[in-house]
Amino acid sequence: MAEETSGHLSVDGIEIATRRVPGQGPGVIWLGGFRSDMTGTKAQALADWAGERGHEYLRFDYSGHGASGGAFEDGTISRWAKEARAVFDSTDGPQVLVGSSMGGWIALLLARALAAEGVKRLAALVLIAPAPDFTEALMWATFPEAVKEEIMAKGRFERPTQYDGWPYVITRALIEDGRHNLVLGAPFSVGCPVRILQGAQDADVPWRHAMHLVTCLAEDDVVFSLIKDGDHRLSRPQDIDRLRRVLDMLMNELKG
Repeated sequence: MAEETSGHLSVDGIEIATRRVPGQGPGVIWLGGFRSDMTGTKAQALADWAGERGHEYLRFDYSGHGASGGAFEDGTISRWAKEARAVFDSTDGPQVLVGSSMGGWIALLLARALAAEGVKRLAALVLIAPAPDFTEALMWATFPEAVKEEIMAKGRFERPTQYDGWPYVITRALIEDGRHNLVLGAPFSVGCPVRILQGAQDADVPWRHAMHLVTCLAEDDVVFSLIKDGDHRLSRPQDIDRLRRVLDMLMNELKG
């Protein structure tokens, strides 16, 4: 099994921490979720999968996350998407993007940009509980007026969360920048196969939100899998097995 190595990239003067498993292509790049890091269950499971299968695998932390530099509160969708592009550009050959939650949005932004530029290295997207446009559709649209006023006046709001012992800081910059990166307003094409895994019991990203994405990808080869007892994280052993099977099938298809 190939040994994983640590490294970093510099993006706008901020060190972005990476971990790389060498191997054959197509490579796989992990795009994590909002305030998640690359040591999480799914990211580690894919490192194990890549080592077993002999595939190249690259995972990283956005700025303000995990082992990377920068402050979380300075983060925006544009900044994190720029960092993801730098990670993609550090690879060679075809790549499969695996995006979880916010990482699904970042993956779609990267895919759309690559398609617009005519870059042909994107082999496939695997999206786990994808949360495109979440700052607007799943945050701002649901916030009480008092919370909206606090964000506009103070520039931030501390949102309690069930996942950590401290709240998520939602900044005005995050909300306003998100509006410049919306992808669900009209149909668009990413030009590659898309596989979506979505839990029906997801309390953070309702399954209908993911279905809205499917309608926007009308020109692409999209397979949507709804896991009726699945939650947002989809990190149970059976969920990990499903993810591994999806990647195995994709790799077989891509190799032709």
